[in-house]
Amino acid sequence: MRRRSEGPGDGAEGLFDVSELVTAPAGEADDRSFRDGARARRLLDVAEIHAEPAAADSLRGRQIIARFPEARIVETESHWRVPHLHGNAGNVERWVRTKRDTLVLGERKSFGVRPNGRSADWIAPGLSNGCAMACAYCYVPRRKGFANPVTVFTNVDRVLAALGRHVAAAGPKREPNQCDDRAWVYDIGENGDCSVDDLISDNTADLVRAFRRWPTAKASFATKFVNPDLLRLDPRGRTRIRFSVMPPDDSRLLDIRTSPVPDRLAAAADFLDAGYEVHFNLSPVVIRPGWEQAWDELLRAMDDVLPRRVKDQAAAEVIMLTHNEDLHEVNLGWHPRAEEVLWRPDLQQPKRSENGARNVRYRTGTKASAVESLRRLIEARAPWLRVRYAF
Repeated sequence: MRRRSEGPGDGAEGLFDVSELVTAPAGEADDRSFRDGARARRLLDVAEIHAEPAAADSLRGRQIIARFPEARIVETESHWRVPHLHGNAGNVERWVRTKRDTLVLGERKSFGVRPNGRSADWIAPGLSNGCAMACAYCYVPRRKGFANPVTVFTNVDRVLAALGRHVAAAGPKREPNQCDDRAWVYDIGENGDCSVDDLISDNTADLVRAFRRWPTAKASFATKFVNPDLLRLDPRGRTRIRFSVMPPDDSRLLDIRTSPVPDRLAAAADFLDAGYEVHFNLSPVVIRPGWEQAWDELLRAMDDVLPRRVKDQAAAEVIMLTHNEDLHEVNLGWHPRAEEVLWRPDLQQPKRSENGARNVRYRTGTKASAVESLRRLIEARAPWLRVRYAF
């Protein structure tokens, strides 16, 4: 390893100004300037890489370090316990800045494949944890204290080997289900965004190429970031990309540092033509004054913008907001405006998660009514959009 040091960079950090990073509205429809990668480069300006020694010395680790030659390398014993980073409440004041300038390298220790049945048949052992974007409702930072930069796992070969064994053992899919009619679907991005990960390393490319060789399986990941570099990977129909969308006003408030919703819709045909299956996540659905009208307008826009070839193969997941008490407190420190719509005790009830987290979700009757309203809107404005499940 090179340029080791003992602690984080110096310098005082002021309270983060959300307005500086809320994405501006999309430009003209024929403006393809995004594809030059300029916004992608601005998403990450890595100044510090915290790395487990084995991860830094691996082939993938060396490739990542070479991609950010100006970054200072800080050795850490565990990617889960980075001193001055995880569990440091003071980092709330630099919540988003940490995502931009900090990267963590580690080795994945567990390789189990878990059943799912909603977004996918199986949840694959992911090759990252955390994200450079800053969606105010994201569940991942609940497990990582007060900082949530991207952690990249460098032992790619072991993850691919575990997946290969699981695909072989599963054999052909004998009965269709809501995940897919023919292939076993593996979610490869449960705790991160594979489109952003591709800015850092070839991990996403390795996964896409692996599934290209497995005729009984299909990769799947959700994203809020349009990365044109993914168009080069030739997935040959074996990877499903799910563009997460919500009304643009909600996105500008809650989806910090993401691609504008119109850009996500505009990219759908390009990704389909490049060999991806393209689905959509209507997620999260946030109940606030005027929410039904906002979703009506978004569905109208989808019907207007998306070409027939996208519509003919599209499907969607509807995911209602689930929030968390601890994340609520964190958000009050850096983005309190988001909590005005996310934290609604008048509409929500507590829900204890499997790991003991104190979550809140919409009350049963409120949620059921909202799902039904959205289904009616889809039927009226985008009848071509098959809803795979609503949760």
